[in-house]
Amino acid sequence: MSKPVITAYDWVPWFARGQVRDLRVRWALEEAGQAYDVRYLPQGEQKAPPHRALQPFGQVPTFEQGGVELFESGAIVLHIAQTWDVLLPDDAAGRARAIEWMFAALNTVEPPLSDYAIATLFEEDKPWSRPRLPAVIERINERLDELSARLGEKEWLDGTFSAGDLLMVAVLRMLKGTPMADRHANLTAYVARGEARPAFKRALAAQLAGFTGAPPKGYEFLDQPPAEAS
Repeated sequence: MSKPVITAYDWVPWFARGQVRDLRVRWALEEAGQAYDVRYLPQGEQKAPPHRALQPFGQVPTFEQGGVELFESGAIVLHIAQTWDVLLPDDAAGRARAIEWMFAALNTVEPPLSDYAIATLFEEDKPWSRPRLPAVIERINERLDELSARLGEKEWLDGTFSAGDLLMVAVLRMLKGTPMADRHANLTAYVARGEARPAFKRALAAQLAGFTGAPPKGYEFLDQPPAEAS
């Protein structure tokens, strides 16, 4: 079988490096021990018709292998887990719970974190962002409190490391550099355990090494963090 091909950006702003969602797919493939190729897209090309034929919303990542074409990082991670028989328990109930946590990471925990990124980065200059920020932070803290209570002193969410943990750790990493990042010691340790996995380290290094493109004209100021953030 041919190697999978995924898509990724060849440049993103400094604050997005290590966060773009192809990292989740790279991580899953590394956990599976599966080599893959990357088709890099300059900024703007993701909105062009050739890529939209694969990803109708003009985003990354996508996945192609042997006639299978997928978009959405969660769907791709699940496909990898099922295809290479990794990241899911052997018993049916355990597999169902792992998939349940995949949905929880993407549908319950990630949305308010994305709202925070929109309010503090992508729409920071909009008049509506600052007034809505307290409500966004309140929703994030509520979700973190609930997740922390469920995780407790366990190493992983449901026994062994699974696709659910992979996506949950990836989502929680979005909090890096925010006031909520260390709200709960057990969640901080949980994320650190995920990041300590060799497969994660390889995936992160590969993503960071791929940012070799030039910033779009007018966005050169986003190529490096400001001095006070470095």
